[in-house]
Amino acid sequence: MLSAAAAERNKEPILAVLRESVNIGRPLQALEISSGTGQHVTHFAQALRNIMWQPSEYDRQSLASIEAYRAHYQLYNVRPAIHLDASLPHQYWGGIQSESLDLVVNINMIHISPMACTEGLFKGAGAILKPQGLLLTYGPYAVNGHISPQSNVDFDYSLRQRNPEWGLRDISLLSHIAQSSGLFLEKIIDMPANNKCLLFRKESLV
Repeated sequence: MLSAAAAERNKEPILAVLRESVNIGRPLQALEISSGTGQHVTHFAQALRNIMWQPSEYDRQSLASIEAYRAHYQLYNVRPAIHLDASLPHQYWGGIQSESLDLVVNINMIHISPMACTEGLFKGAGAILKPQGLLLTYGPYAVNGHISPQSNVDFDYSLRQRNPEWGLRDISLLSHIAQSSGLFLEKIIDMPANNKCLLFRKESLV
């Protein structure tokens, strides 16, 4: 059971956004893309028992940690974690069917992965979400070409030094990419530690 300090800090604020944003009165199906250690999905599953959660990860060590959290908490509403590469088409996402999910959650991935993963995230979410389904992303972002405060500027620089394909993405760019997959930015919520939650809604074609 790996433990990330950031996940421990932000799991409750993100849960508060989920409580406000999803229907807690009926059964729902959710996928977390890039579940990390497993701290988030087990925390959300304990609080939101009406949601059946599917954790996923690209990193093999993290997959093992997610399974350790599942074993520890014995949650009936968390499925075994699947290996998922967000840069690949959704047909390679562990058999998840088109328009089968109410919710997709993606926490702290977009800025520490190549742009192909972000593009794949939106394209895949646009396919697997039901009409009116919700994609929630969380992390630090640029706004209209501007990064603030200085700590986020420094963070962006350090990410790009580690990997030129990483870095804070601009919300306007993400909104544009999302729209091409039928997802529309519904709400931007300021979060602690200069992060934001972005809520994208899948528009029905009716």
